[in-house]
Amino acid sequence: MGEKKETALVTGASSGIGRETAKRLAEKGFQVIAAARRMDRLTELADQFGGITPKSVDLSDPGDTERFCKEISSLSEPVSVLINNAGYSIRGALEDVPMEALRRIFEVNLISLIQVTQACLPGMRRRRKGTVVNLSTIVGKFTFPMSGVYSATKHALEAVTDSLRMEVRPFGIRVITIRPGVIATEFNDVATQMTGDLMARTDPDYKAIYQAAGAGVGAMFAGLTIPGPELIADLILEAVLSDTPKAVYAAGPFVEDILGKRFELDDDGFDRFWTEKTGLSDFKV
Repeated sequence: MGEKKETALVTGASSGIGRETAKRLAEKGFQVIAAARRMDRLTELADQFGGITPKSVDLSDPGDTERFCKEISSLSEPVSVLINNAGYSIRGALEDVPMEALRRIFEVNLISLIQVTQACLPGMRRRRKGTVVNLSTIVGKFTFPMSGVYSATKHALEAVTDSLRMEVRPFGIRVITIRPGVIATEFNDVATQMTGDLMARTDPDYKAIYQAAGAGVGAMFAGLTIPGPELIADLILEAVLSDTPKAVYAAGPFVEDILGKRFELDDDGFDRFWTEKTGLSDFKV
């Protein structure tokens, strides 16, 4: 009899990095569970590539996440590779972000991620092997202006990932952080959609700050070549297939010149560097 294929679970698999990662894992012989809200896209993916099973889940809905986790926990072949990729961003000054929007983004980016991980860990522990890959971002270590809430979810994810890595290493489970820089996916369009008209409804005091920060950040992107999701999918595959993966992988624009500065400078030094870079160092309203 042939050797059973290992099972990999990829959340947020309907587009971007998740979709590319699911394809690569299937090509390497994994039986891939591709999970996301948009079942039509998942079905299309499964039709195009063998070894992919589509599963619908809305990670913003605690009830649906619980249902999905029960299904994952009861699999006859436990998940051996978990790619926690699902997530999105909203933008806006902290004073402007509605509590409902804040709770939803933490539900998707952090709480549901923890639930899905909890559902997969028992099977990995029993086998004394497994790999958990958590998709963070360069802003898991700093933040752009008007992105504090999104960055907060990723700062929290970094802490959870670092702790988990130590907790499950004795069971032979590897825990890996991936920090993409700016990547060309639907991410920006989704962020705009989820943010809605928040910036248009802000207090006049903030309008000038939005404009100044937008101009400062926009200048950083001028002429920037932005890679596609393949760059990060390849990085994830490298980590999963490695016998000795690194704790953290990072790739993409701003990894060296901004994230590198965050690690190089102390807090005050980075605050001065970053506030000037974003055009807000001497800005007054």
